[in-house]
Amino acid sequence: MSAIPAGYKQTEVGVIPVDWAVKHIGELKPFVTSGSRGWASHYSEYGSTFIRITNLSRSCIYPDLNDLRYVDIGANDSEATRTQLCDGDVLISITADIGIVGYVTESLTKPAYINQHIALVRFDSDQTDPRFVSYFLASENSQKLFRALTDSGAKAGMNLTTVRQTRVALPPTKAEQEAIAEALSDADALIESLEQLVAKKRHLKQGTMQELLTGKKRLPGFSEEWEVKRLGELFTFSGGYSASRDQLSVEGHCYLHYGDIHKSSKTYIDVRAEYQDIPKLDIPLRTASAGSLLDDGDVVFVDASEDDAGTSKHVVIVNNEKTPFISGLHTIVAKSKADEMAHEYRRYCFQTLAIRQQFLFYAVGTKVSGISKSNIVKITLPVPSVPEQTAIATILSDMDAEIAELETQLAKTRAIKQGMMHKLRTGEIRLP
Repeated sequence: MSAIPAGYKQTEVGVIPVDWAVKHIGELKPFVTSGSRGWASHYSEYGSTFIRITNLSRSCIYPDLNDLRYVDIGANDSEATRTQLCDGDVLISITADIGIVGYVTESLTKPAYINQHIALVRFDSDQTDPRFVSYFLASENSQKLFRALTDSGAKAGMNLTTVRQTRVALPPTKAEQEAIAEALSDADALIESLEQLVAKKRHLKQGTMQELLTGKKRLPGFSEEWEVKRLGELFTFSGGYSASRDQLSVEGHCYLHYGDIHKSSKTYIDVRAEYQDIPKLDIPLRTASAGSLLDDGDVVFVDASEDDAGTSKHVVIVNNEKTPFISGLHTIVAKSKADEMAHEYRRYCFQTLAIRQQFLFYAVGTKVSGISKSNIVKITLPVPSVPEQTAIATILSDMDAEIAELETQLAKTRAIKQGMMHKLRTGEIRLP
C-alpha cells in the first residue's frame, strides 16, 4: 500500500486533500426526485424535450441532444411542473445502465422532462457547484461507489434514498469547485469540437466517394466511358476455412474471422502492420484450401449479418510479404481474374449506395441475412480505367489519412481529459 502524501487523507472516496470534505449528497440538502411513469402516452413529434437514459453518456456530462423525443403535455400538469428541468440540475440514471451522470445547461431552452429511470438532483446552496458534483460523480471511482449502493435484486437499481447516500468530495470553496469544473468543461468543449470536425470530414468523404465512384464527378484528364461489369467477370469466388472463435489463439497462422470484419471500421487489413493483433489458427496450412488463403489484393466479404448495414461488409487484404493468412467461416473470398482493378480502389468501390442496395437485394435470410457465392457474382460494378481508379483512390485515401489524424488527436484529447479528471477530482492538482 502506497504512503499517503503529506497534506492528503484517505477517505471513502479515495485520497483527497485534508481541507476537502466528504459528504453524502443528502447532507447538501438538495431537491431530489425522479420523473414519473406513463410518459409514453405523451410522446409526440413536437412539444417539450424529453431526456432519456440514451441521451446520457459516460464520456461527457452534457446530454446528447441529437436523438431526442418530445412530449406534448398540458401547461398545468402538476407532475410535469414538479419534474421540469432547470439550468444546473444534475441527472443520474438509476435503472438499467446505472450511474450515468448528466448536467443540465441553459441549452435546453424549451421545457424539458425526465422519466422514472433518471433521478434529478437540484442544489440550492452557495457552497456547492453542481457542475463540479456532476464531474465528480462521472469519474471512474464514483462509478464503483454507485455499484456498491445498487440493489442487487432481480431488478437492480438505485432509489432516491441511495442517491442521497452517494458520497462526493468537495473542495473547501465554491470558487475552487467552479475552477475545476470550468477546466474540465473546456476539455469537453475541445473534445466536442473535434468530434464535430471528424463527423464533418466523414460526411464530406462520403459525399466525395459517392460522386467519384459513380462517375457523377470526373477528375481532370479522364473522359473515357466506364464499363459496367458483373463481379463474376472480375473475380473468382470461394469460401473460407471453418473454425470457431474458441479454436483461435496467439499461435499458428493468421486467421480472418467474419466477426472481426463486422467489428472493423476499416475496409482493409494490412497483415504486416496488424500481425500481432490478428487471431491465429494452429493447423497445418495444407488443410486449408487454396481459395481460402489470402493474397495481396483479395477482397473478403461476409456471408452472414444480423442487420442490413453488415450485409456488404468487406475488407481488402494488404499482404505484400505473402504471409499465410486463412479466411474463415462465413466469408467469401474474391480473387482477381485479371488486373482490371487497382488494389487501393477496391477499398472504396463497394461502398456506394448502388452496390449496397444490390447486396441487400440478393441477400437471403430473416434473423441472419447474407449473400451467397451464387448471387454475389450477379452484382454489377462501374469500372473506370486503372489510372482513373488510382487517381480516385488517392483522393479518398488522403481524406482517410486526414480523418485518421483527427481521430488520433481526439483519442489523445480524451485521454488527457481523463487524466485531468482524476488529478482534479482527487486534489492532486489544485487550481487557484
